[in-house]
Amino acid sequence: MSSARRPAPPRPTSRDVARSAGVSQATVSLVLGGKWRGRVSETTAGRVRESARELGYRPNLAARSLRLGDTRTALLVVPALTNEFFARVYTGAAAVAAEHGFGVVLYPSPDGTGPARDPFASARASLDGVIASSMASDALGALRGAGLPLVMLDSDPGDAGVAARVNLDIADGMRQVTEHLLGLGHRRFVHLASAVDTWTFAVRARALGGVLAGVPGATLRTVTAPLDVRAATAAAEAVLAEPGAPPTAIVCDDDILAAGACKAVRRRGLRVPDDISVTGFDDLALATAVEPELTTVRLPAEQVGRRGMTALLAVLDGRPAESGDLPVRLVPRGSTAPAARP
Repeated sequence: MSSARRPAPPRPTSRDVARSAGVSQATVSLVLGGKWRGRVSETTAGRVRESARELGYRPNLAARSLRLGDTRTALLVVPALTNEFFARVYTGAAAVAAEHGFGVVLYPSPDGTGPARDPFASARASLDGVIASSMASDALGALRGAGLPLVMLDSDPGDAGVAARVNLDIADGMRQVTEHLLGLGHRRFVHLASAVDTWTFAVRARALGGVLAGVPGATLRTVTAPLDVRAATAAAEAVLAEPGAPPTAIVCDDDILAAGACKAVRRRGLRVPDDISVTGFDDLALATAVEPELTTVRLPAEQVGRRGMTALLAVLDGRPAESGDLPVRLVPRGSTAPAARP
């Protein structure tokens, strides 16, 4: 009996995909290369992708890079790998990238405030473009200097040198939170704000203060804390221990801070939401893991990632990227209730 290995079956080629889909090889190249819009119908593009999946076809990216002069790789820079929001942004970006034969490299920049060092010996040689999510305006100096197309997500519209931008309607989200609480009769507010100095958190503070400024009798006290449950608990406990009437609502910049605020309320012998209502922002899995579940603002993180990668592909293809902020939505849950009477 021969011990020789059987030869591996031949890898499917673009010609096989074209034959299966009933199209030309040129059409396969356009679709799998992400350059089909305006040249190939949506139905045909879907048929080509389906044929490629069924056959297990994988384009030879090394050969394609030599032919097209690119590496078909994007860098996604995020403030932290531990935050669920950024994991979902990556999921969305990677899904669109895969549809177009691109890869996405995920790279953290601490807190979104420190400089994001170039993770490669030469970013220009290793990447086709950069997507940066929720970063400080001065955190991308090294990557800006590489001369690569830069797409910013959830960032200051005033930043220069950006090829495209994808923003959430953060201000509207905070307005929805504030109006929800005002409708429940709340007038004494504490804003538990993130200590990270970025555009997205500054917008939340401005929106909250702007709405309350026009409400007679409304008061607002702001305290800051790092994005950490323990730090948020300590900051909220300190403000609740101050003399005078306690707040009836604690508005938090994200769900992690809100979880800390809930702990602080309980440690003071009070109840959420009977004595103090608490709101979050982001709608992380944590929002439904705490008890009572958090009233929070749902951010479509995967859609942000998808739109960001789509914008980068448009820039690389010389097309205008889609404009307009993505809408967000308040999700009322058990952590808010009518304000307690004095």
